[in-house]
Amino acid sequence: MKILVVDDEQDVRTLFEQRFRREIRNGLFTFSFAYSGEEALDYLHGHASEVVLILSDINMPGMSGLELLRHIRQEYGAPPPSPPQVMMITAYGDDDSRQQALALGANDFLSKPVDFAALKEKLLHLTEHEN
Repeated sequence: MKILVVDDEQDVRTLFEQRFRREIRNGLFTFSFAYSGEEALDYLHGHASEVVLILSDINMPGMSGLELLRHIRQEYGAPPPSPPQVMMITAYGDDDSRQQALALGANDFLSKPVDFAALKEKLLHLTEHEN
């Protein structure tokens, strides 16, 4: 499963590569990273058919995760089952953003700090349904 992680914090890449080392090595997940909404859209324009899931932070400078979600749904269709699925990462208790993201067609939510055990479970569940 190809996953695009969108977050303005550079250390997110290291974190994901450490937490999913075994799954990456076994070819279960492939991660790509974008550090802004604009960079994510550029990446999608070249790789849209490959990306199954997007994990996007909501609060980023420039294009927010919500704006990115709006662009994705306009260009690639609304859920379900149209890929890519989009999980939004929200600050704990940020209910306004959560409601906006739901209205824009987010598939799921994670709160910061990310619970990687729960995320891994969700991703494995999605992988099962993909096959």
